[in-house]
Amino acid sequence: MKATVKKTISLPRELAREVEETARSEGKTISAVIEDALRKKRTASLKADLKALQAYGSRKAKEKGIFTETDLRRYLAK
Repeated sequence: MKATVKKTISLPRELAREVEETARSEGKTISAVIEDALRKKRTASLKADLKALQAYGSRKAKEKGIFTETDLRRYLAK
């Protein structure tokens, strides 16, 4: 069994209704719906961070004239 921590949260009325409806329609608890949403948010955030890091690396490589794997091997052999 997972270790859990109980928390009390406040939600705007409309969002609370939406969470309850989602829980009913998916056959989940409210906690499970919120946990899923938080996990999806974390995943999206990590993907965005990775994309930004890849873009940074790509920019730096281009600044050094590295466009292909062959260019990279040549650069690293220096």
